[in-house]
Amino acid sequence: MTVGIIDYGAGNLRSVVRACQAAGLETIILAEPGEMVAVRALILPGVGHFGYGMERLSGGGWVEPLKELVAMGKPLLGICLGMQLLFESSEESPEQPGLGLLPGRVVRFRGELKVPHMGWNQLEFTANPWGQQLFQGLATGTYCYFVHSYYVEAAQAETVAAWSEYGRPFAAAVAAPGLWGVQFHPEKSSRDGLRILKNFGELIYGADYSGH
Repeated sequence: MTVGIIDYGAGNLRSVVRACQAAGLETIILAEPGEMVAVRALILPGVGHFGYGMERLSGGGWVEPLKELVAMGKPLLGICLGMQLLFESSEESPEQPGLGLLPGRVVRFRGELKVPHMGWNQLEFTANPWGQQLFQGLATGTYCYFVHSYYVEAAQAETVAAWSEYGRPFAAAVAAPGLWGVQFHPEKSSRDGLRILKNFGELIYGADYSGH
């Protein structure tokens, strides 16, 4: 079975597909919500505006089937905007609710910080057990590539799997049973980004996964 990458019109699909393939993941781009049932796990990529992303998901009929499949245990990895959409709301679009798969909200970087925050930043991993699985083999201090103006404020601190810092500490990754989100772009994070995607493959395929 394959990993389905959700095409809702707000994601950089090609670079994600290429990185997944380089990490040994068999992928398929999902154009319709009904196609999610047949895949082993899901990736929700995303760039751009929170409200637009949720409108695309809602208008395409993705929201309820996605919630149902996650509740049934289908693994999901959100990338960048895809991670933010996992939460309940965002300052970027206060009237538009998020997926609400994790409690918390998305807020904008404050003060005189230049936004978007763009470039390589270090990760500090937490004791979150599902995050440790995703980051297996990586040392605290690993650099990954970020492009974002907003960050997640998780309502439950234990869901944070990695921190980074840009003027203040912020959640660089979150994890819960069967659910992961990374604010950075693993597909743009060189060898360590590919290692994260390979780890995702090992999480969902277990002993059946060979990778590269």
